Amino acid sequence: MLMTILRPLINPTRRIAVPAVASIMITFSAVGGAAADRPDSFADQVEQLSPAVVNISTTTIVSEGPGMDMPQFPPGSPFEEFFKNFGDENRQRRASSLGSGFIIDAEGIVVTNFHVIENAEEITVTLSDETSFTAEVLGQDQKTDIAVLKIDPGDTALTAVPFGDSDSLRVGDWVLAIGNPFGLGGTVTAGIVSARGRDIGNGPYDDFIQTDASINRGNSGGPLFNTDGEVIGINTAIFSQSGGSVGIGFAISSNLAKRVTKQLVEFGTTRRGWLGVFIQEVTSDIAETLGLEKSGGALVSSVNENSPADIAGLEPGDVILSFDGKKIERMRDLPRIVAETDIGTTVVVEIFRGGRLSTVEVTLGELEKAELVGLVGEQPEGDAQTLDRLGFTVDDLDGELAAELGLDDTLTGVVVTEVAADSPAMEKGVEPGDIIRRFGQRRVDSAADLAASVAETLDAGRSGVLLLIERDGRERFVQIGFTEK
Repeated sequence: MLMTILRPLINPTRRIAVPAVASIMITFSAVGGAAADRPDSFADQVEQLSPAVVNISTTTIVSEGPGMDMPQFPPGSPFEEFFKNFGDENRQRRASSLGSGFIIDAEGIVVTNFHVIENAEEITVTLSDETSFTAEVLGQDQKTDIAVLKIDPGDTALTAVPFGDSDSLRVGDWVLAIGNPFGLGGTVTAGIVSARGRDIGNGPYDDFIQTDASINRGNSGGPLFNTDGEVIGINTAIFSQSGGSVGIGFAISSNLAKRVTKQLVEFGTTRRGWLGVFIQEVTSDIAETLGLEKSGGALVSSVNENSPADIAGLEPGDVILSFDGKKIERMRDLPRIVAETDIGTTVVVEIFRGGRLSTVEVTLGELEKAELVGLVGEQPEGDAQTLDRLGFTVDDLDGELAAELGLDDTLTGVVVTEVAADSPAMEKGVEPGDIIRRFGQRRVDSAADLAASVAETLDAGRSGVLLLIERDGRERFVQIGFTEK
């Protein structure tokens, strides 16, 4: 059976996965509401756009440490001391890699992938006419895999290309890629937009354009153009069985890249909006338990203390359905939309709570400042209660019980003490030591309180319960169905 592997584009000169070379893709957008006919030639577009595409080479000093790969000799051997001294010194070597980028400002601003220049000691940018410049890093963002470089062109006239609107792309639009696959440079390939809005697990803000234009090792960092010569994507990764192109490549959408690039040029770092919640998907089981007509939105599992969400009154169990007028179709939509919203902006957030819709106003903070400060969320006591139809037993947590379960004795709340074999709770991964923080959208104050809530739910004819469970400092909602009587 063939295994399909998602990987960044690879430098062909090494055997390990490393940053790839950039490429350019030109999307041939719809004309007059219908897909444009394939042109007889892409030569005009290539001639105009190629000067804006650059090759990027980097050099990194790699330390291999003392004694690596040294032969081993028995104690007392005449060779022992010699090779010991020989291996004591750190050995270093220069590792190089290739990538590509594109010029967005004739003053010498170049955009590429973060992984192309990561940890580079020296960066060289080479134009299509073989003119080379030493580059400095203006800013880089690992979360979106974008970096911005600066070169001093002197008297050299540079060709720059603008960002376009990636939201205007349609599946089926033509694309053209110009890049440096396998270090060859100036290679052109054509294809179409295969899909939009792809999440490939690259980071929290994934919004990739998928294309079947041939993208190979050495293509990372290059632009994706539309027929107007606007950049609508940055090539980043391929989906491959062998490391070569199989017609599935991914480019960062220009609307995401445009905002990040502007901040990196202006500030040297990103400045993202911050809400201050942990979220999870709203599955069909969770939607049914909460009373939602269908799955969708982002379920709040915890709220950071003193965060914008906390100040606005958002609570665990809230389902965020829209943010600043933008509908949250899937959980992963929310982080990207929040990050793209200006810091300090007050927005309306539509939520589902307690069986009805409501709104709250949130004034966004700055994610990077919150990360520096290390803001984290904190969570909030009785006889044991056995919940037979769910398959577990709970008790109020105290110091003695915490010690017995191997928990921090400062924790309080309602804790799972036993889980029945082959029970619904076991099937959903509930374990002794799990702390139950909420029943649905209500806080759980005691084991007796939880048992009463479960009984009410059974009387109402519901199929199960939704619990917010804490384990090792992390929280998640779990939907557990009732067993038959």
